[in-house]
Amino acid sequence: MKKALKATSILALFFLAIPILVNAQIDNAMNNCKQQLRAPFINSGQPMQAFLTGNEVAEFRATLFDGNIYRIITCSPTQQKIWFSVYDVNRNLLFASNQHRMPASWDFKMEGTMDCIIEAGLDPNTADSGMALLMLGFTNPKLIE
Repeated sequence: MKKALKATSILALFFLAIPILVNAQIDNAMNNCKQQLRAPFINSGQPMQAFLTGNEVAEFRATLFDGNIYRIITCSPTQQKIWFSVYDVNRNLLFASNQHRMPASWDFKMEGTMDCIIEAGLDPNTADSGMALLMLGFTNPKLIE
């Protein structure tokens, strides 16, 4: 009886520790992303993260405003490459990172205000599963000049 209780206690501690370790890895990756999204860019504050397996694709939505300069940054707790694509609401492709050697970030200026769909996934050549993190930042062009 004592052995079963001890084994159950150890198992319970193990399963309680896993989320803490995973959250710590995500927090580290998010902090690395934030370092790339520094002034004059302001973090939009919209969380964009997904655990993906295989060829799964995460979908995020954002409204982008006329005249702002935006920066999309990708991060992963295990340094996996992440591809992303940006579409308008009619699914017209505006940018696809896999057509540009999968950069970890992309800066662009909005011409007109529009709702956008941002899709992201793991590079199938380097990962079967993992966490994809994206951050979206914005700034006024006058702050960059």
